[in-house]
Amino acid sequence: MSFINPKIDFAFKKIFGSNESREILISFLNAMLYAGEPVIEDLEIIDPYLAGQIFGSKDTYLDVKARINNGTTVIIEMQVLNVPAFGKRVLYNAAKTYALQLRRAERYQRLRPVIALNITDFEMFPNQSEVISRFAFKETQRLFDYPDSEIELVFIELPKFKKELSDLTTLTDKWIYFIKNTSNLETAPDTMVVVPEIQRAFQIANDTNLSQKDLDELEKQEFWIQDQQGAIDLGIQQGIERGIQQGIERGIQQGKSELIVLHMRRLIGEFSPDIQTRIRELNLDELENLGDAMFGFESVSDLVTWLQEDSRNSTDDI
Repeated sequence: MSFINPKIDFAFKKIFGSNESREILISFLNAMLYAGEPVIEDLEIIDPYLAGQIFGSKDTYLDVKARINNGTTVIIEMQVLNVPAFGKRVLYNAAKTYALQLRRAERYQRLRPVIALNITDFEMFPNQSEVISRFAFKETQRLFDYPDSEIELVFIELPKFKKELSDLTTLTDKWIYFIKNTSNLETAPDTMVVVPEIQRAFQIANDTNLSQKDLDELEKQEFWIQDQQGAIDLGIQQGIERGIQQGIERGIQQGKSELIVLHMRRLIGEFSPDIQTRIRELNLDELENLGDAMFGFESVSDLVTWLQEDSRNSTDDI
């Protein structure tokens, strides 16, 4: 028996964001946000993920989005790569989710809290030892809460979680272990499947339950992440050799653009040097968006349409 890797976008959405994931997500969020206490009794998964649908826009950085019983919206992101400006992206997504609750002329009283839950496969805060960190608005000197502190940022840093299977005592421990180690397991551990929701999560993660199309999509995403990490590592090395931060970012940008050109050829075939040049001119954020979108392309015309739309969006931003 083998299991799909919950750290891969496709697998994470399938386990936690599908139509059959409601009870799983309730247990997971209670573990991550409320130390395992049954604070969340019910939730609605917003725009449930359907197997086979491919992401392709800036909003799809959010792997799962849910509205819990008190009206709070929780946005969840599983992030494997430590990409530039990830912290800004987290704040952007949280603020955007909060602001878009209101339509024109609606009263601010209708706004409800937003929690951005971010699971990282790298260390966000190297000087801190805790696995879970939680941020909210506070006064800087006396540390009292802002009266309407309705945006919270929560981070779970997987590399800091060192517990072995025999050390798992809490629901929080078991869910973090599930995210970090499931792809390395051959069977579902008895000490974990005593939790019905975790048992169900293992059932969904069993790769024998996936179609060949799903397995192919998962494999493509795993290879893409591995290649991106290689491009990032190369860019960092080149930047270190140049001795400047700008050099690091430029190296990563060059590596990712070449990687995308290579993968795009595999997906849709050859395309003109002019289009390749346009791709190489994209900044890091645009390259990351294109990296997400390209798995939904079926022809060169899809790529051209995306580049044209990106160009219009850039002009609008100016």
